[in-house]
Amino acid sequence: MNAAPADFLALLHEQVRQRPDAQALGMIGEKPLTFAELENRISTVTKRLHDKGFRPGDRMLFSIRPCVDAVTLVFGTIAAGGAIVFVDPGVGPELFTRRIDLVRPAWAATESLLYLLSGPLNRVGRAVGLSLPAFADLPVRHIHSGPRLPGTPSASIPLRRLLGADPENPATDIPWADAMAGAVGGLEAGAVGGEQAVPTVDPAAEALIVFTSGTTAAPKAVVHTRGSLGAGLAAMAGRSSLGPGGHLHTEQLMMGLPALMAGARWSMPRYPRFGTHIDPVGFARTLNNATHAFFTPADLAMVLGAIESGRLTVPRGLREISLGGAPVTTALLRRARAALPDCEFLAIYGMTEILPVALTSGLTKLEFEGAGDPLGVPVHGVIARIADDGELILSGPNLCRGYLGEEPLTEIATGDLARLDGDTLVLMGRKKDMMIRGKTNIYPGLYEPAVCTVSGVRQAIMVGLPDEIGDERIVLAVVADPEAGDIAARLRRELPALIDVSALPDEIVVVDEIPVSGRTSKPDRAALRTRLTKSLP
Repeated sequence: MNAAPADFLALLHEQVRQRPDAQALGMIGEKPLTFAELENRISTVTKRLHDKGFRPGDRMLFSIRPCVDAVTLVFGTIAAGGAIVFVDPGVGPELFTRRIDLVRPAWAATESLLYLLSGPLNRVGRAVGLSLPAFADLPVRHIHSGPRLPGTPSASIPLRRLLGADPENPATDIPWADAMAGAVGGLEAGAVGGEQAVPTVDPAAEALIVFTSGTTAAPKAVVHTRGSLGAGLAAMAGRSSLGPGGHLHTEQLMMGLPALMAGARWSMPRYPRFGTHIDPVGFARTLNNATHAFFTPADLAMVLGAIESGRLTVPRGLREISLGGAPVTTALLRRARAALPDCEFLAIYGMTEILPVALTSGLTKLEFEGAGDPLGVPVHGVIARIADDGELILSGPNLCRGYLGEEPLTEIATGDLARLDGDTLVLMGRKKDMMIRGKTNIYPGLYEPAVCTVSGVRQAIMVGLPDEIGDERIVLAVVADPEAGDIAARLRRELPALIDVSALPDEIVVVDEIPVSGRTSKPDRAALRTRLTKSLP
């Protein structure tokens, strides 16, 4: 019988107990907090949230860019028994409203700049392409990060007041470590010195809610519990070289948290003052003091291009780069190993509903000779099965509780086609990306890795352009190395020996780049189809 999943805050407390004075969390270029200092700040936030009326079960809408204060508020909110709700404000007011109606948050933590651009300066926001909801009108308790700008609700609580000295509330903070130790020992949470204590550790409590898909009429939100997060973080243990003495640089919460749980240091880059994205090349220039980093494949490709052109020097001391959010091709790995010969690469496969699922090294991917894309052996606790139609079905302690407002999940259908090669999961394609030509079903994920093995190919995406009778013309779009020559002619010569004749493309098009979308910059097949439809006869 499997043990109950660990509460992820208990995992953090264990690192505090083992290495209180080790460096834990900071912004690049600043002295980081130690594990003990981080715990003390979490304790302060937890206590002061309770003093302001926050109650276990409350949900907090979160719209603050990654920074030390933001991460501390995330920890403190969950330690207080609440859940963090991530909703992208850039989705547009209508979808934003639908999502808020579904999740019903009691609190909102917002950068004061968003109050300004969605209120007094909403015309300016629209002029620069921002269609923001009216944050100040949300019927919630407000917390603002940054200076109080025009449009910030008058009753909004400054985040700095929750983090530091509060002249309105000089009461002594409750040590979060003591409350955690008592809860883990089975003691009931109750009154401490006449004040409300931190709630008992509850692995089943909501911790993180993330909207991933769904239409405006039916938005879909993934609900992770403290236990499912803890199981996912524990599953990462030992699968990377990251550990005490290591230093990960990333703005990605779901990569930074495992670093802390492994006893390593997590540093974050600074966002542009009015920007919502980190420039990958600028980010790479801050890596000289880091041992580890995380990139999406699209961002790493930009960094490699800068190194190859001489615009960027190779970061010193970097030992391992983790890659995730999109397929990691062998062509990208070959470029990466050539540009960063002293660095190891780790490919992470997962989805919002269950993360991680499997990890494998770049070298293992390059040495793999079978069909498909090797994902690695499933992490501890994850159970993988292959349905009759080849779809990968997953379950395990790190599976989310389910979708908000729906029945709990016991397993998740990934939409990916896979097979098992011994204990190794091998990706064979994507159900929803299936193309039909004549009587043949073609899954591009089965063939794109093989196309990328052709010399001179940097990236390859296959899409179908439907005709008037519902059949599809298969177009292969490739990004080529500058010195590749006539790559289309080379592909026409070599592909018949690499992929099934039934899947050979009708046309091969060389493009400057593959369009991407989403937070992880996945290849945007729909956008590529639109471009090709307009450009091809």
